[in-house]
Amino acid sequence: MPSTTSVVNKDLLDERSKCTFDREEFSVWWVGGKDRLDEKRNREHFCMNQPEFGDKIPLHYLSHKELYEETIRKATTIFAKSKEMVQKKHGYNAGNFVKFLDVLTGDGFMHQANPLAVHFSMFVPGIMGHGNAEQQERWLDRALNCKILGTYVQTELGHGTFLRGLETTATFDEETDEIVINSPRLSAYKWWPGGLGLTANHCIVMAQLYSKGRCHGVNPFMVQIRDEETHMPLAGIEIGEIGNKLGYNGVNNGFLGFKNFRIPRSNMLMKNAKLLRDGTYQKPISSVLNYGTMVFTRVLIVLDTSQMLARAATIAVRYSCVRRQSVIDPNKPEVQVIDHQTQQGKLLPQLAKAIALKLSADNLWKMYEATQVDLETGNTDRLPELHAVSCCLKAVSTGDAAAGVEVCRLACGGHGYLSSTNFLNLYGSATAAVTYEGENTVLYLQTARYLVKVWNQALKGQQLMPTVRYLEQYATKPVKRFAWSDSTPVIIEAFQAVTANRLRLANEHIQQRVKAGRTPQEATNETGLELVRLAEIHCRGFILQSAYAAIEQACQTASQPLGEVLREICRLVVYDEALRITGDLLMFTTMSDPDLVELQRKYEVSLGAIRPNAVSIVDAFDYPDFILGSTLGAYDGNVYERLFEDAMKSPLNQEPVNRTFELYLKPLMRGKL
Repeated sequence: MPSTTSVVNKDLLDERSKCTFDREEFSVWWVGGKDRLDEKRNREHFCMNQPEFGDKIPLHYLSHKELYEETIRKATTIFAKSKEMVQKKHGYNAGNFVKFLDVLTGDGFMHQANPLAVHFSMFVPGIMGHGNAEQQERWLDRALNCKILGTYVQTELGHGTFLRGLETTATFDEETDEIVINSPRLSAYKWWPGGLGLTANHCIVMAQLYSKGRCHGVNPFMVQIRDEETHMPLAGIEIGEIGNKLGYNGVNNGFLGFKNFRIPRSNMLMKNAKLLRDGTYQKPISSVLNYGTMVFTRVLIVLDTSQMLARAATIAVRYSCVRRQSVIDPNKPEVQVIDHQTQQGKLLPQLAKAIALKLSADNLWKMYEATQVDLETGNTDRLPELHAVSCCLKAVSTGDAAAGVEVCRLACGGHGYLSSTNFLNLYGSATAAVTYEGENTVLYLQTARYLVKVWNQALKGQQLMPTVRYLEQYATKPVKRFAWSDSTPVIIEAFQAVTANRLRLANEHIQQRVKAGRTPQEATNETGLELVRLAEIHCRGFILQSAYAAIEQACQTASQPLGEVLREICRLVVYDEALRITGDLLMFTTMSDPDLVELQRKYEVSLGAIRPNAVSIVDAFDYPDFILGSTLGAYDGNVYERLFEDAMKSPLNQEPVNRTFELYLKPLMRGKL
C-alpha cells in the first residue's frame, strides 16, 4: 500500500522556486503582524501535539451518532487544554476571549464544525451585549468557563430572518413576578440553533414580550432548559436535534418548544430594554440594540467565510500544480492543469477575492469596535450604518464564498468529489452561512432601505456617514455619465457611480408607484429587484475600497517585491468584479466597447502575472495540513498517496469480503433470493 512521505512533490518544489517575494513577509501581513503570526503558530504547534485532538478514524466514515459523540469529545478536550494555555500566557476573561475564539473552539481543524461554537460566538457575546451588570455577574463568568453551556435561540420553524414575525411568546405574570414562555403552535418551535439539540443547558431565547396586555416586540431572555446535574430537559421543555444536514453535522442543531415555562422577570436580559416590577416596559434607545449579537456574529461570519475561501483556494491551487492534464503543445508532455488559462480564470480570482474579503472584514471589525465605544457613551449615530454594512457584507461574502468553494471543487475534477478533500465540509459551512443570521436577499433589502433613507437625506443637503458619503455628490449634481478609465481607483469610483445612479432610479420608481396608488410598502416590494442589485453593488464597492486602501497602506512599508504582488492581487479582484457588472458600467459610465475589450485584456494579463506566484501566495496563507484537512491540498503535494491512504481507512476496507456477499449477492447470483 502506498504511503505519504516527507518528500515534496517535484512540481510543487518547482512552483515554490519561482516565488518573487518573501513568503514570511506576506504571512506577517496576512495574519496582522509578527507577534500575531508567532502566536498563531505556537497555538497550532500546541494543538498538533495534543494526541486527544486527533481523529482515529476520519470523520467522514462515522455515523451521525458517532460523529456527534466524537465532536463533543474533541470540543471539550480542546476547550479545557486551550483555556489552560491561554490562561497561562494571557489570562482569560471577558475582555480578551474573542481573540482566542479559534483556539477555544478548534473550528479550524474540527472539519464538521464544533457543538460549542455558538456558545462562544453568540451565547457569551449575548450575555455581554444584552445583560446588565448584575446579570453579567450572574452568568458571564460561568459561561466563559463552560460551567453552563449555552446557545442563542431565535429562528423558528415558521420564521427566521423576519424577526418581527417570531411567534414564541413571553408573557409577564404580575402576580408572581414571572415570565411565562410558550410555543403557541408548531411553527413557533425554535428550530436550527447550534448546540441546542443535546449539548446546551441554557439559552438566550428571543421571544415576543407581553405585559399589561400589550406586545413590546422581540426581546432576549435567559432560560435554563436542562438540569445541570442530570442534563434532563426541564418540565415544560420539549427538545431534541433536527437531524442530518448538508454540512455542520458536528454542531448538533436542535429544536425547542415551550409549554407554560416560567422564568423570573430578572431573567429578561435588561441592558438595553427593561421590564419593571409593575409590568412597565422601557424600550431601548435604538431598536437595533436588541439585535447587537447578530451584528457581532455577522462580523465573525465575514471573517470566517474569507478564510473558508482561502482554504479552498489553497487546496485547489496546490492540486492544480500537481495534476497534469492534456497538452498545449502536441510535441510536449501533459501540462500542469494550472497552465491552462481557463483554470487560472477559475482559481486565481478566488484567491484574490479571499484576500479582498478578509481585508473588508478587518475594516468592518474596526467599524464594529468604534461603534461599540460610541454606544458606551450613549451615541448610536453610526449604529444604522454598521447594521447596513454588516448586512450586505455578510450577504456578499457568504454568497461568494459558497460559490467560490464550489468553483475550487469543480476545478479539481473527479477527485474534488471525495469527502477526504474537505471541500464538502468547506462548502457545507459556507453555504450554511448564506442563510443563517439573516437570509441574504432579506439582508440586501435591509441595506437598500438604509440607502434609500440616506439618499433622501442627501437630497436635503444633509451630511452622510462615511461609507455612504460618496452619495452626496450624486444627489446634488445633475445626472451625467461617470468618466471611465481602467485604473484601480477609478474603477472603484465607478462602482460608487453605478450604485448612486441605480439608487436614484430605484427611489424615483418607488415614488412613481406611490403616486400611482401603491402603499410605500407595496411600492418598495415592486422595486425589490432593483434594490437588491444596488445594495450588492454598493457592498462590492465597499469591499474593493477596503482592499485597495489596506493594500496601499501595506505597500508603504512592504518590500518592493511584496508590494508588487499585493497590487497585482488588488488589480485582479477589481478587474474581475468590474467584468461582472459590465452592463451597469456601459449604462452609467462612459465605458465603450473598446474599453471593455481592453479591460478583458488587462484581466488576462493579471492572471498571467499572478500565475508564477500562485503556490507561494497560498503557502503564505500559512494553513498547516491539519487545518486544511485535505488529501488534495497538503503541503507536500503527494495527492495520490494520500487519496489511497484515506480510502484504506474506510470501514468497508477492513475486511476482504463484506457480509452482504453471503446474505444477498451470492443468493442473487444463485437465483435463490
